[in-house]
Amino acid sequence: MAVDHTQAPVLEALIDYRRSERLSFTPPGHKQARGADPMVRKVLGDAVFLGDVLASGGLDDRLMRGRVLERAEKLMADAVHADHTFFTTCGSSLSVKAAMLAVAGPHEKLLIGRDAHKSVVSGLILSGIEPVWVEPRWDAERAIAHPPSAEEFENAFRTHPDAKGALITSPTPYGACADLRPVAEVCHRRGVPLIVDEAWGAHLPFHPDLPAWAMDAGADICVTSIHKMGSGLEQGSVFHLQGDLVPPQLLKMRADLLGTTSPSVLIYAGLDGWRRQMALHGRELMGGALELAAEVRTAVEEMDGLHVNDRADFCGPGLADDFDPLPVVIDIAELGITGYRAADWLREHRGIDPHLTDHRRIGAQLTHGDDRETARQLLAALKDLVHAAPDLPTGPGVDVPTPAELRMEQVLLPRDAFFGPAEDVPLAEAAGRIAAEMITPYPPGIPAVLPGEGLTEPVLRYLATGHTAGMNLPDASSPELRTIRVTERDRDNGEAHSPSSSRP
Repeated sequence: MAVDHTQAPVLEALIDYRRSERLSFTPPGHKQARGADPMVRKVLGDAVFLGDVLASGGLDDRLMRGRVLERAEKLMADAVHADHTFFTTCGSSLSVKAAMLAVAGPHEKLLIGRDAHKSVVSGLILSGIEPVWVEPRWDAERAIAHPPSAEEFENAFRTHPDAKGALITSPTPYGACADLRPVAEVCHRRGVPLIVDEAWGAHLPFHPDLPAWAMDAGADICVTSIHKMGSGLEQGSVFHLQGDLVPPQLLKMRADLLGTTSPSVLIYAGLDGWRRQMALHGRELMGGALELAAEVRTAVEEMDGLHVNDRADFCGPGLADDFDPLPVVIDIAELGITGYRAADWLREHRGIDPHLTDHRRIGAQLTHGDDRETARQLLAALKDLVHAAPDLPTGPGVDVPTPAELRMEQVLLPRDAFFGPAEDVPLAEAAGRIAAEMITPYPPGIPAVLPGEGLTEPVLRYLATGHTAGMNLPDASSPELRTIRVTERDRDNGEAHSPSSSRP
């Protein structure tokens, strides 16, 4: 049966709502902007408030008999080759937790790539799931992690045959991608599902020159942030489902456990409109974005001191399997400054906000929303950065651990460590203790320290030097990193439950 992707059920229902001139005696209390603060109305515009209505008893009737949301989700599923799609308005941080809870329960095992986002760790803390960490593929030369291989998941399943499934992150925020099909096959041979955190891959289904996306590669659940590489509003996320390993009713129930009972229709409208845009024009828009990215990459590579990480850098034996060129990741090590200092200079002096920053890189994320004018401004700012760099203070360096030093032992379950008795100790005294908090360089949001990990000197030194150099650590209990929260139990306590690890 043909599907009409010119339809946009949420947007069309909003048009009907306005035409009907309904008088609402329900939330939201601004009553279609009439009660909103005048300055807020001036800054945001009344269109924001006019689109801010109840999902049930507003956009649709109280029993949702118009099936507005259901129809929008079905259209989204069709556009990306999924069996079922669910909209969420709490970002992929919620979506990935719901996916995890639909696959494993308390004290059950789940294989997870250790390069997972902090939202995955939050899911472990909330659920009590026991993580079996699967090592990423480490590029020691560039100090960067790529998604684990199918072989690593195979080895982990051999050691932990009772694991309920697996979770992998692909693409990474740097654009590195896994070959997902063999990973899915590793899971399916055991009759368990694969979850893909594809938050950075909303655009992948819409152009053949982009890496394969999770549903086409056989994954069971895929989590996607429409606001990252798509054109939805912030917090707009979807999770897609296919196959029979995870019942759709179960996944929806787990999402309802975490989600808000007051979803934003504005975010729903952004999701619905983006799907329509991509279904009708996605190939053209993505093709244009890819052409622009190629031009920007070539131009940046010609600038002294700058190197654009490309397929040759990220892909190959022991590295990533595929590569998304739209996150333009620029290595600035030759400029003699950190990515933190470069990002601050670009914002302050050229009005340019890079996305990803680390000790030696900045990232310029390109999407179909960019054009040659935005590219021109970016390139001009980067040229100015190259010229300014010799006069910028180099600042302190970051002591980046080797891959072997970076990985710490998971001594306690994340949930047990996070909620158990804890104390704050000075950073200098934390080595050898068990972390009771998560500490995450952001972006990209991959935790360096997890609750339940045994803290080591190289990782503590990395965080301390990183913080001094300008690293953002938004979730540390001590904003200045003077102390770290650790469990009161000694790591050698025989009563401590030692979770599994896929490492030998």
